[in-house]
Amino acid sequence: MGSVLVVTGTSTGVGKTVVTAAVAAAALARGRSVAVLKPAQTGVAEGEPGDADEAARLVPGIRAVELARFPEPLAPATAARRAGLPPLTAADAAGMVEKLGHDHDLVLVEGAGGLLVRLDDAGGTLAEVARLVAAPVLVVAAAGLGTLNATELTTEALRRRGLACPGAVVGSWPAAPDLAARCNLADLPATARVPLLGAVPEGAGGYGPETFRAAAPGWLAPALGGHWDADGFRARQAPGGSGRGQSQ
Repeated sequence: MGSVLVVTGTSTGVGKTVVTAAVAAAALARGRSVAVLKPAQTGVAEGEPGDADEAARLVPGIRAVELARFPEPLAPATAARRAGLPPLTAADAAGMVEKLGHDHDLVLVEGAGGLLVRLDDAGGTLAEVARLVAAPVLVVAAAGLGTLNATELTTEALRRRGLACPGAVVGSWPAAPDLAARCNLADLPATARVPLLGAVPEGAGGYGPETFRAAAPGWLAPALGGHWDADGFRARQAPGGSGRGQSQ
């Protein structure tokens, strides 16, 4: 079975899909076959592209799979209940991960919202999916004010459950970062107790596929298959620094 990486966020809208696509692009560039699984997609109508479709648009050549879709932009358990549809369970997601793992070198599992968002009314979460498939969980964090607390809470929840966390990635690094964002580059790994493994520039989701695939390894550290240098990035972005090279 191929390797599995679960991708969660500290909240909604922090850039999980683009980070997932970037990790997929870096793996594809290294000759690995990749599948992206979105267990539960919410807030997208039938026939509209979801997060898995967006990852496949940015990174042609990967396999994208969506297990369940619910139209209202709510937690999957709530959205399923309101739609009168059967919820997706953690066991359902884990079973698909296992199937995809037999045919792919890397399976990326993108959650909905944060780590402990409920998939069903029995209390299933993305954390439970990660436990069932024995996979590490990558945390996607916001850049600015408030991210230290949210990221630390997420990594603390992972540790309490015995789940490995390779690190955190800033999902949307501003073109003009404010003081809080610049300071967070040093403070985030210290408070969350995990390494900073990348910073994706804001707007990267709007890149064309060729540009995205070429640039993605430069946003991710070697642990994620890229060549991003955390220390160099911090030095350039530190208060009083040049602020240049945001995607290097």
